[in-house]
Amino acid sequence: MSSYSVRPATVSDAKTIAEIHIASSRAAYKGLLPDEQLNALSAEKREQFWRDAIQFMEPQVQVATADGKIVGFVGFDRSRDKGTPSTTGEIWAIYVDPAHWDKGAGVALWDAANDGLKEEGCTKVTVWVPVRNERALRFHELAGFKREMTSLKTVAVGSVKLEEIRLKREVG
Repeated sequence: MSSYSVRPATVSDAKTIAEIHIASSRAAYKGLLPDEQLNALSAEKREQFWRDAIQFMEPQVQVATADGKIVGFVGFDRSRDKGTPSTTGEIWAIYVDPAHWDKGAGVALWDAANDGLKEEGCTKVTVWVPVRNERALRFHELAGFKREMTSLKTVAVGSVKLEEIRLKREVG
């Protein structure tokens, strides 16, 4: 049983979500992106993005809490990939405060997203992960996702190009 509860995000959560997004990105992408790029991440831009996402429910955003404090979030909705059926969902983002890594918050968030996608009528779910982000790949693979080897693509993240791979699994 997880010690984390998950609830829909509210607009007032946007600042905390942005802070977690930045702290988790800095930890997860250390060594993949230059330090100056990670240090330049803007809380204001992220806060506005998440405020809009929550307000317009695109994507749907849920937060994990422990002792009344937000410790992670997940954004999910229909797949943004061209040509995918409307029954394919996507995890747009899943981030947990590094102090709560490997303690069940990510699993609680994944379970909430899975339930939400099921309610939306999705039968499959995908997620894009940088190939060199071994922690994220391991997390998703333990959750039952399988790599789609033909999906490899290169994306520009600031001044760096990263290879990403799509992972997929059944909803349920």
